[in-house]
Amino acid sequence: MYCRARFASRLASTTAVASFSPSVCSRVSSPIASPPSASSVSFWNQRYRSLSFLSSLRSLRCSAPRLHWRSPESLRILARTSVPVVERFHRRIATTASEHPFKGVMTSIPKPGGGEFGKFYSLPALNDPRIDRLPYSLRILLESAIRNCDNFQVTKDDVEKIIDWENTSPKQVEIPFKPARVLLQDFTGVPAVVDLASMRDAMKNLGNDPKKINPLVPVDLVIDHSVQVDVARSENAVQENMELEFKRNKERFAFLKWGSSAFHNMLVVPPGSGIVHQVNLEYLGRVVFNSDGMLYPDSVVGTDSHTTMIDGLGVAGWGVGGIEAEAAMLGQPMSMVLPGVVGFKLSGKLRDGVTATDLVLTVTQMLRKHGVVGKFVEFYGEGMGELSLADRATIANMSPEYGATMGFFPVDHVTLQYLKLTGRSDETVSMIEAYLRANKMFVDYNEPQQERAYSSYLQLDLAEVEPCISGPKRPHDRVPLKEMKADWHACLDNNVGFKGFAVPKEEQNKVSKFTFHGLPAELRHGSVVIAAITSCTNTSNPSVMLGAGLVAKKAYELGLEVKPWIKTSLAPGSGVVTKYLLQSGLQKYLNQQGFNIVGYGCTTCIGNSGDLDESVASAISENDIIAAAVLSGNRNFEGRVHPLTRANYLASPPLVVAYALAGTVDIDFEKEPIGTGKSGKSIYFKDIWPSNDEIAQVVQSSVLPDMFKSTYEAITKGNPMWNQLSVPASMLYSWDPNSTYIHEPPYFKNMTVEPPGPHGVKDAYCLLNFGDSVTTDHISPAGSIQKDSPAAKFLLERGVDKKDFNSYGSRRGNDEVMARGTFANIRIVNKLLKGEVGPKTIHVPTGEKLYVYDAAMRYKAAGQDTIVLAGAEYGSGSSRDWAAKGPMLLGVKAVIAKSFERIHRSNLVGMGIIPLCFKPGEDADSLGLTGHERYSIDLPNKISEIRPGQDVTVTTDTGKSFTCAVRFDTEVELAYFDHGGILPFVIRNLNKE
Repeated sequence: MYCRARFASRLASTTAVASFSPSVCSRVSSPIASPPSASSVSFWNQRYRSLSFLSSLRSLRCSAPRLHWRSPESLRILARTSVPVVERFHRRIATTASEHPFKGVMTSIPKPGGGEFGKFYSLPALNDPRIDRLPYSLRILLESAIRNCDNFQVTKDDVEKIIDWENTSPKQVEIPFKPARVLLQDFTGVPAVVDLASMRDAMKNLGNDPKKINPLVPVDLVIDHSVQVDVARSENAVQENMELEFKRNKERFAFLKWGSSAFHNMLVVPPGSGIVHQVNLEYLGRVVFNSDGMLYPDSVVGTDSHTTMIDGLGVAGWGVGGIEAEAAMLGQPMSMVLPGVVGFKLSGKLRDGVTATDLVLTVTQMLRKHGVVGKFVEFYGEGMGELSLADRATIANMSPEYGATMGFFPVDHVTLQYLKLTGRSDETVSMIEAYLRANKMFVDYNEPQQERAYSSYLQLDLAEVEPCISGPKRPHDRVPLKEMKADWHACLDNNVGFKGFAVPKEEQNKVSKFTFHGLPAELRHGSVVIAAITSCTNTSNPSVMLGAGLVAKKAYELGLEVKPWIKTSLAPGSGVVTKYLLQSGLQKYLNQQGFNIVGYGCTTCIGNSGDLDESVASAISENDIIAAAVLSGNRNFEGRVHPLTRANYLASPPLVVAYALAGTVDIDFEKEPIGTGKSGKSIYFKDIWPSNDEIAQVVQSSVLPDMFKSTYEAITKGNPMWNQLSVPASMLYSWDPNSTYIHEPPYFKNMTVEPPGPHGVKDAYCLLNFGDSVTTDHISPAGSIQKDSPAAKFLLERGVDKKDFNSYGSRRGNDEVMARGTFANIRIVNKLLKGEVGPKTIHVPTGEKLYVYDAAMRYKAAGQDTIVLAGAEYGSGSSRDWAAKGPMLLGVKAVIAKSFERIHRSNLVGMGIIPLCFKPGEDADSLGLTGHERYSIDLPNKISEIRPGQDVTVTTDTGKSFTCAVRFDTEVELAYFDHGGILPFVIRNLNKE
């Protein structure tokens, strides 16, 4: 049955709708007395439109005082801000709770000393044995579906699908999901707020109330992606880098500060506070919400793919595109395919000298090989007790690297201990434990374990994990440390690719000599020029951070020092790290090795490594040296860390220090000395590497609960530079047409009340022809703006000096810059260029070689559509929203690939681009496609005639035709496509209220 008919039938059978939904924003709705008949229902406007409670909630919220940052104890659903709101809320509960389909399973949890923690929807009260076999991660989805069930947006059928997961998940069924909150960082947060601001303008232009555009769930935005390592190896680096950060980003920061006051339910954490995922783990994560006496599990979607880090805390969270997050903010339920769940059993204990980073790189490789795209991974087994919460968070953080939606660690005693360590109150922790135990969401390894069902199984003995790093171009290309030297030389020999640089044998030993600040210096292939302890993955883990300090201390005492031309840096994920490094006395040794703190934010891992010294840069460029970066991050895709480091390796913080001391990745740590000590004796890796017991002792004595409390109390005060920013108190944003940072996007220009309907593609040219593993880092503008690029030309024409270009990430609020930076990665490989690497393409009608942006504009000017051909895993990576927005602005109408990364495929749909998959065993090469053809996609022009996953025919002007599957995976995605994208869909539905 077609999707419209399906939901028309559903609506026709609905006799009353009552939404008792205290989950997010304490939302409730009045019963609808007589639902529309099937004949009068517009399916797209009814199932997924916001119900009448949105209007009433907005009126309550608009009269509430603006909220400021507060302690975790008082971070409640932000709509509850005044006595009248509370009173109205309780009156609505009194009139609607009796009509909730699952009212019979609501019960309360008593407090040990009398009274009750609150009420909750009880899974055990359903008395269904299938629930006992459900993975813990799915129980969170089930609870959400039960609590939000109104037989309209969420139905009893949806609940049954989840309960019957063992039978339904193989069928790829669709369910709605309402997350409890949304998490943003500033790179992705700025365009989200830009879109919200422009949506308000669109609503006004449609003659409706702009205030309808407002977040309806708690939104936390942490400014952490703007700091760059301009100054390193300096005691004043933090202050100087922050001053430069504010100088570059004052306009962006002022815009975000305006958003925090213009939009309700939006909390902005100022720069210099920490990395979003570490702040989320240490402070924002609730684990269990208690909202007006209603208890339910915390869940979150974020615009950074590493939102999954919170899964280590037992909070269901994953990354979505900024486009999806904006819809979630505006009250739209997320549609998702009920996932398979891989059970990953852990046993044993890590050997001495093996770190959590070694473990996560091993797990990443195993899961990538197993194939977990679009699935949940749930960890269990007796080995769980050997992993600290920080270790678990490290593994969960890397979910995007192994391709899973999330890597989930159910709450157990280790989780509760961490909550207490990080300053959550005893009462809060008691409430969390009581609720999760009562709702069968708590794992107690002291009790017999009931077998749970999983889609597939993996297991790992922790004792088998060995020290390793990953690279030189992908996070899942793990290299055992003992094999690193051999692997490096193989990379020099191999053809250009993920594991190859194709350096002729006669050139592999060449030396580039230069002078560094008056000192003689030299570089070879594999010389380390960047060594960075950075990113959320590892800086949240005290064992590896203090381990790095111990390596620095041992090396210093033996007389080893890092060469001065290596750019070393330490960017902690929160101020807590600084406190325990100082408490342990190890920060001074890190400083002596050049690892001074440079700022609190995401730096090298996202390309904010800053410039290399001119002498180093020249030595690399003039001699074509394959220089290396070693970082404790989670991403090392080509061109991401720094344009001049072609080899980039992910490593634990202690290994980052060790490689910085060695000065090269071309070393066998087991056999070759790292350097010569002050006594003239050769110093080996084993001489500076701490034991697990040494690290554990320092962690025990140095990481204290008061550190977390004092750090996050300080955040509430902001900082002087942030507090001095002055912003207008206006509901609509005053766009500055001359701004190169914030620009009104064109998505909603000339928008009509009625949707445009679906579209096929006629005689489109191929803009780009890709092979496998083209990532969003290749697609989306990221890193530095190259001086001869279309984006640079645009900025220069507007009077911006090269020194003020800043990064693409910092300019995500300006669509004109970002469109010019789409597909502008200097390492992108486009088959149309026949082997040439770089951000250009062939304009097929003329045969000219042009920048991708210039070619796209020429096609658009001629009224010609374009498509993109691609291989497998198209769109993997973390640069989300602009990887879909950019191609849409360039005029791309469809992408035909062998396979897509989950979020990117969804985001393409969200921007109105058609994702198509070749049939198994086929691709552009096997079909004989060169990219010089013109392509037509035969898609029905009525949305009712399109089904998720149906076959469509693609024809070319050369006479070739082939069949593809159209990757609209859910009926909701078809609705978005009907409206030209997810945001126009939201605007039209809010406009009809």
